[in-house]
Amino acid sequence: MSNKVIVFDGNVEKALRKFKKKVAESGKLQEVRERQEYVKPTIKRKLAKSLAKRRWKKYLRDQKLPPKLY
Repeated sequence: MSNKVIVFDGNVEKALRKFKKKVAESGKLQEVRERQEYVKPTIKRKLAKSLAKRRWKKYLRDQKLPPKLY
């Protein structure tokens, strides 16, 4: 995927937004961040499990009925 953006009428801000979106969609920046340091598989699993717990607690919290105010 080519990460080129053409600037029209000197509108650099719009071109920069488009470029950032293209880079984010390509996933290159995320890959670079992941490769900066080695994470052991056990740590990856532990992190994934803790994130799943947080999502589940948030889901349960959102399913809870509001308190009665009478």
